[in-house]
Amino acid sequence: MSFDVKNKTAFVTGANRGIGRAIVEEALRRGAKKVYAAVRKLDSADSLVSEFGDRVVPVQFDLEDPSTIQAAAKTASDVDLVVNNAGVLKTSGPIDDDTLDSIQFEMSVNVYGLIRTAKAFAPVLAANGGGALVQLNSVVSVKTFANVATYSASKAASYSITQALRDTLADQGTQVVSVHPGPIATDMADHAGFTEGAAPPSSVANAIFDALSEDRFHAWPDPMAQQVGDAYQSFAQSVVESDMQESAS
Repeated sequence: MSFDVKNKTAFVTGANRGIGRAIVEEALRRGAKKVYAAVRKLDSADSLVSEFGDRVVPVQFDLEDPSTIQAAAKTASDVDLVVNNAGVLKTSGPIDDDTLDSIQFEMSVNVYGLIRTAKAFAPVLAANGGGALVQLNSVVSVKTFANVATYSASKAASYSITQALRDTLADQGTQVVSVHPGPIATDMADHAGFTEGAAPPSSVANAIFDALSEDRFHAWPDPMAQQVGDAYQSFAQSVVESDMQESAS
């Protein structure tokens, strides 16, 4: 499977800034006919509408609120591509005072939110011919950093779910891509102290659409991510992306 966004309809979560905004812009640059900008506050997408007109349709969306996800799936019933970019990050180590609170919040958004989104939109994508689902994971899904230990754990879990979605949704013709950025120049990266050497959000957007067109499951957008991806490639190809079957012992 491969996916070309030209003349297609996309749905991008967390679309108002940073990586999400770059994904919206790149989708339109590559010929998408419409992009649903999924945001918690509709007016946060006003600048996108001002720039692109009716090619951008703001939709209320909150990964912690299943009712908004279900409503968005009904509104975006014509969607061909879902990009789940939205997420949260806490700078918590494994034994900090706020560790349990942080991981509960991050799991709710980064993992349960992904599952809620996939459950709502998988039938929509199937009805529209299969399409594609993209999940923004992270290099920390395969390499934990202690100062963002809880975030790393949530992204490892979302990566695991993304692998399962790849296998599950293949039967309905839906391509799945797992994106693993390193430090990207966003407010989230600044908050986590990853500003130095951060790559532009456009690098993530380009990596997503290149992976879709080239039928690649993993996307490693920036120099740090590419270094991790190169080291991980052999395992990814021989284990993660293989058709290994469970066998009873």
